[in-house]
Amino acid sequence: MTTKTNLSRRTFLSASGAALSAGAVSFPNLSIAQAVTPAATTPLYGPPPGVAKLNANENPYGPSPKAIAAMTEAISQGAYYVNATAETLKALIAERHGLTKEHIILSSGSSGVLTSLAMMAAQKGSILGSDLFWDTTSRMGTRNSQHGITRTAKTEDLSVDLDAMHVAVDGSIAMVQICNPNNPTGSIVDPKELRAFCKKVSQSTMVLVDEAYNEVTDEPETNSMVPLIKAGYNVVVARTFSKIYGLAGMRVGYLIAAPDTVERISAYGTGSYGLNQAGIAAAIASYNDTSFIAYSKSKIMEAREMIAEAVAVNGLSALPSQTSFMFVNLGDISAEDFRLGMAKQNVLIRGIYQDYTHWSRVSMGKIPDVEKYIAAMPKVLDSLT
Repeated sequence: MTTKTNLSRRTFLSASGAALSAGAVSFPNLSIAQAVTPAATTPLYGPPPGVAKLNANENPYGPSPKAIAAMTEAISQGAYYVNATAETLKALIAERHGLTKEHIILSSGSSGVLTSLAMMAAQKGSILGSDLFWDTTSRMGTRNSQHGITRTAKTEDLSVDLDAMHVAVDGSIAMVQICNPNNPTGSIVDPKELRAFCKKVSQSTMVLVDEAYNEVTDEPETNSMVPLIKAGYNVVVARTFSKIYGLAGMRVGYLIAAPDTVERISAYGTGSYGLNQAGIAAAIASYNDTSFIAYSKSKIMEAREMIAEAVAVNGLSALPSQTSFMFVNLGDISAEDFRLGMAKQNVLIRGIYQDYTHWSRVSMGKIPDVEKYIAAMPKVLDSLT
């Protein structure tokens, strides 16, 4: 139900002006967060004090100093649309890979363009993926379609079964989607095997490789399938500035594909419309910030080693990870019960994925937050056994 009022724009402006004149609306010496939440008990940005936020694969060490400086400058130009700035970022990405700007499409995080890609694929057929992968955008893109997601069978080690995917490709499959490294498992597909798979399968259908965590892996260039695009294969690669660059809140992602594919995806609503000057400026400043990337990777690896040791000490196991998170096998304990128990200890992690009821994903946060996770783990495990 819509509620109508008789408050006209003129009445509102008159009332607002009177309030301002009387000093009724004033936030002297207050930060934005305090102005919006005067009690200052709940932060406007990020987790509450004392809470370890390890549930969203964010990089809390970002944005980098260069990105912050660029954003500070960019907000003074917020009156202007972002198109020209976006072209600069596209040129940077294209130059690195020896492609053209026409091979690049930007969006609000990689989610925007991935959803549009799924919508495009769903016009022709289903999307094929492994049993467990980051399927959020594929579910969104196919929800109003007669086609959906086709999944290969579970594997004992939770790996991506390329052979099974190859066999499953038939006339009903419009796109194959592979997350590499995979989310939530953290595992990576051997690059030689994945490259051979993409070459074969792309002859009959499009192959999407979501490389959101590529920069976190030990060998980013070796693991990337972008060279196949340059070679003319029907492959698309998605990347984001949300992970290693620490810009999850600034919403900048992109997809690399053949120019005609980019043009077709653009018809489904992506492009510069969801972008902003500050986010693009931060992405430009971050793209070649090798020192910050190296620093972030070192902290992620430090945290992974700490959690891997804690998992072993508590008699559990975890999958090998090439990402900023780990997938922990809790044995007979419910991942949702574990999540709730950790939340009571002010540690936020993920709960159950599909029917993987005993697997728990934890992100790599700041070291003190990881230490909080490690300290809380035995307490919660003991309470659940």
